[in-house]
Amino acid sequence: MKDDRVPYYYVGNNGYEARKVVSGFDLSYNIGTATTYLLRCQRKHATPVADIKKAIAHLQFELEKIEEKND
Repeated sequence: MKDDRVPYYYVGNNGYEARKVVSGFDLSYNIGTATTYLLRCQRKHATPVADIKKAIAHLQFELEKIEEKND
């Protein structure tokens, strides 16, 4: 069922919504956010650079969180 509240750039050609992919894999906030940025990066803007940089930043945040736990 299509949800008209979900922007087109968060829905893949197969109908999968980014938020449902994140939820289905039980991803953490940072990993989930990075995933959504990567899933939309080719669809929302003329160039994917900004979204890829945002995804990298969230992955770095996740690494920092993991490393703090292990110290």
